[in-house]
Amino acid sequence: MRAYSVQSTGVPAELCDLEVPTPTKGQVRVAIKACGLNFADLLMQKGTYQDTPPAPFTLGMEIAGVVDEIGPDVSGLKPGDRIAVYSGQDGLAEYGVFDAERAIALPDCISFEEAAAIQIAYGTSHMALDHRARLQPGETLLVTGAAGGVGLTAVEIGKLMGATVIAQARGEDKLAVAQAAGADHLIDASEDLRERVKALGGADVVYDAIGGDVFKAAFRATNPEGRLLPIGFAGGEVPQIPANHLLVKNLTIIGFYIGGYLKFRPEAVRNSFETLFRWHAEGRIKPHISHTLQLEDVAQGMQLLKERKSTGKIVITP
Repeated sequence: MRAYSVQSTGVPAELCDLEVPTPTKGQVRVAIKACGLNFADLLMQKGTYQDTPPAPFTLGMEIAGVVDEIGPDVSGLKPGDRIAVYSGQDGLAEYGVFDAERAIALPDCISFEEAAAIQIAYGTSHMALDHRARLQPGETLLVTGAAGGVGLTAVEIGKLMGATVIAQARGEDKLAVAQAAGADHLIDASEDLRERVKALGGADVVYDAIGGDVFKAAFRATNPEGRLLPIGFAGGEVPQIPANHLLVKNLTIIGFYIGGYLKFRPEAVRNSFETLFRWHAEGRIKPHISHTLQLEDVAQGMQLLKERKSTGKIVITP
């Protein structure tokens, strides 16, 4: 089978020919139909992601496909079942073996591409805003990088939760995408973020995927008793947070990493995904996929992520 694999940490991944894997106890083999690309895939290649597995390994964190073979001690699944799996790795391949307990049945109304696009981006925003930040109706939510993979879902879910959403992104095209997802106010990345947000009454919750100076400006525009979610650092700089300012303004910084929940509360992730798939079936959310590429074009997709030229999700269809 073909797989997009990292042979040595720090060296770009490449398309390889590998043996088709065999499921062991508690696993299923999946014929992969779609895999979502994530910024974390870029970091894994460099070995800087917090959950980078030892090389060699295959990239690809979230998949959708058809059960191809069942391993020992697996119940509730059978060949031919349509499933989604938040795998963490091994998704950019024609086949993969995954723990059956991570599999979620897919309703017929959702495509494989949509199922691959929903899991991490929507799951991150849903759990961060609902489970962690406790976003309330009527509050103001600031989303930075609002046209990106997770940012766009934060705009959409924030509106579903009854918030007023301020979206920050670079350029008219990306801002238009955020506006179509429900953003109430738009701020271009070239503008003074702090002043614009303060002029709109400040932010009660900040969902920041950029880091660096963007986080610093958002931090200074947060209202007293506000909550800030540092979701990612696409800008390349991890911000240092002044604890004295937290004290003076009674602010809360909330750590959130969806992958961590798989280790200590996996049922929370499953419940979130099941909610999101139900919302999709009800027409309440619709993932924005800007690029659908073949397995041999993964390097192109990675470059689009690196240069921030995509909006929403990039999905690979092996």
